[in-house]
Amino acid sequence: MEHIEWSDFQKVDIRVGTIVAVDDFPEARRPAYKLQVDFGPELGIKKSSAQITDLYSKEDLLGKQVLAVVNFPPKQIGPIMSECLVTGLHRPDGSVVLSTVDMALPNGAKLA
Repeated sequence: MEHIEWSDFQKVDIRVGTIVAVDDFPEARRPAYKLQVDFGPELGIKKSSAQITDLYSKEDLLGKQVLAVVNFPPKQIGPIMSECLVTGLHRPDGSVVLSTVDMALPNGAKLA
C-alpha cells in the first residue's frame, strides 16, 4: 500500500448529497444508473453514473444520502457528463455497497 501525505488527502473534497433522481442507463457497458445528487446551495445538483444495480432499486435510491467526491474534473461516460464520483465499497461478489451516513446531514456537508 502506498502512503500519502495529509496534504494529499486534504485535496479530496468529499461531500454528502441526497439522490434526487435515478434513471436507467442502458448505454452503459455494465449495468448502471444515472444519478442526480443534490449537494446543497453551494454546489447544486451534480450528475453521476453508478454501477449499483445489483443491490439497489431506483426506489431504494431516491432520497438516500451518499458520500461523493465533488472535485474531480467532469468525465464523459457514454452520453452523460459525470460531475461527481459517488463512493462505495466492493463486496466479495463484486457488488457495490454505497458509502452513506448514519444520521441525516445538510446536503453539501464536507467529510471531516
